Amino acid sequence: TFAAFDFIMSLDAHWFSTIFCVYYFAAGLVGFFSFLAISLIYLRSKGLLQEPVTVEHLHDVGKLLFAFNCFWAYIAISQYLLIWYSNIPEETVFFLHRQSHGWGTISLILVIGHFAIPFVFFMSRWMKRNPKTLFFWAAYLLVMNWIDIFWLVMPNANLEGVSFSMILVDVCCTIGVGGIYIAGLLKFAGQTSVMPVRDPRLEESLKFHNI
Repeated sequence: TFAAFDFIMSLDAHWFSTIFCVYYFAAGLVGFFSFLAISLIYLRSKGLLQEPVTVEHLHDVGKLLFAFNCFWAYIAISQYLLIWYSNIPEETVFFLHRQSHGWGTISLILVIGHFAIPFVFFMSRWMKRNPKTLFFWAAYLLVMNWIDIFWLVMPNANLEGVSFSMILVDVCCTIGVGGIYIAGLLKFAGQTSVMPVRDPRLEESLKFHNI
C-alpha cells in the first residue's frame, strides 16, 4: 500500500484512486507467483527439490497464478469503470495520458496480453500440470507484469509517447537490478535450507494431492 502511494501515485500529485493500492497488490502477487513457478521448475530441472516439489504443487502454484491474474483484471476494470463513470478531471487524467501518444497501444497489450490470452490457456488443467508449459506462461506473465509497471510509471515521465531508447534503458535497468537480486538470493539459498524442515505441517504438504 505505501509503495503504491509513495512510488507511483505520487508521480502525479493531483491524481488519486482509493483502489490503486489493491491494484498494485494484485500486480505484485502476479509477479510473485510467476517468479515462484519459474524458480521451482528451474530447480527441479537441475535435480533439486524433485521429491519435495511435485506436479501437484506446481499445479497449485499455477492455480494461484491464474486466480490472482483474474483478480488483477477485476481490480483494473473496477478502477477504470469507477473513474469513467464519475468523470472527474482530476481522476480521468490518469487514463487520458495512457490512451494517447502511443500509450494506448500499451493499454491494449495489457488488456489482451495480460488477461485475455493467459485466461484461455490457464483454464486448462493439463497446462498447469505440465512444467514446460507452466514455465512458459509464468515467464510470459512476468514480462506482462513488467509492462504493467512500465505503463503505470512512464506516462508521467514522458507524455509525448513511447520511444525505443526509453524501453531499452528500462529493460537494462531491470536486468541489472534483477541480476543483483537473483545473485543475492542464490547466495543466501546456498547457506541455508530452502525447505522449512521444522514446520509441523511439512509432512502433510509433501503428501499433498489435487482432487
